[in-house]
Order: sequence, then C-alpha cells, then structure tokens
Amino acid sequence: MFLAEGFEDIEALIPLDVLRRGGVDVNTVSITDQNLVVSAHGVAMLADWTFEECDLSDADLLMLPGGMPGATNLNAHEGLKQALVAQSERGGLISAICAAPLVLGGLGLLNGRRATCYPGFEQTLTGATYTAELCTVDGNITTGEGPAAAFPYAYTLLARLTDQATADAVAEGMRYVHLMSGEK
Repeated sequence: MFLAEGFEDIEALIPLDVLRRGGVDVNTVSITDQNLVVSAHGVAMLADWTFEECDLSDADLLMLPGGMPGATNLNAHEGLKQALVAQSERGGLISAICAAPLVLGGLGLLNGRRATCYPGFEQTLTGATYTAELCTVDGNITTGEGPAAAFPYAYTLLARLTDQATADAVAEGMRYVHLMSGEK
C-alpha cells in the first residue's frame, strides 16, 4: 500500500486492517523520502518502508488509497507509475479507491475495462466504462468508489488474495455482515 501526503485515512486504514486480520502480509510504503506520512485529516502514519527501500517485483498487490491531495501526489511519483505498469504487464493485482484510479486512467491501465471512482473523477478513468459501483473488479484491477466503500473494497481484496471463505469470516468477525443485514 502506497502512502502519499494527503491520503484518505479510512481508505488506507480499513483495507490495511482487514487484510492483516485475514492473514495477508501488507507493507505500507511511503512515496516521500520519510517513513512518516500525514493523511488528509492530519493523522500521522509510520510507513513500513520508503519507496526507495522496496523491491516491488514480486508484490501480489499494489494498492493506492485515495484522498486529496494524496491521489495527485501518487500520480506525480514516476517510480510508482513505472511499478504500476510493470505490475500490470506481469498480470499482478492492482487496486485504487476514490480519486486514486486517476493514476491508473492516466497510465492507460483502465482501457477497455470497467472501473469506479469518487463521483466527479469519472473523466480521469481514461478508456474505462464508469460503473458507479462501490467496488468494481475487472481482470487484475479492483477499484473502489470512496470512503464509504472502504469495507466492501477491502473484503473484495481479501477474497482475491486469499479466498472467499476467509473474507466472509473476517467480515463476520468485524460485524460487517450484521451491519449490512439491517438486523438489530
């Protein structure tokens, strides 16, 4: 998971938490020259690595949280964009939520695909069909709509990295299933 100054807090923390609960080894990577990255809402997060310290060649998933100016900061990082293209070329998983799919659209990675994003950013999904769904999966790319979609997005990623049973068990354990059922 790549962290840029101004990332959306819950679009980073919810997927990070859900994936780790599901047994996935997630590394957070700062695209700044420091491990400490400040979110859009002033939360300081200590990333596991800086971009320069990482070898991304065998990553199962490259994940982009949204938020502003986080998404535009991600889009300005040439090394990250090169890593995303390489990940796509080898068929590795890529995900982006909220405004962050603009990075994928700008790289042409959404051409001929279905994708979602935060309303108002549809024009940045160059070459894609906009779905307006909370979470859209097309091939190796998963996109999420925005902050409220962080849970379904995270459970979708967990299922893709493990299996549906693991994702369902984590969702049940976190009481997400109860929340979505509307039961008291």
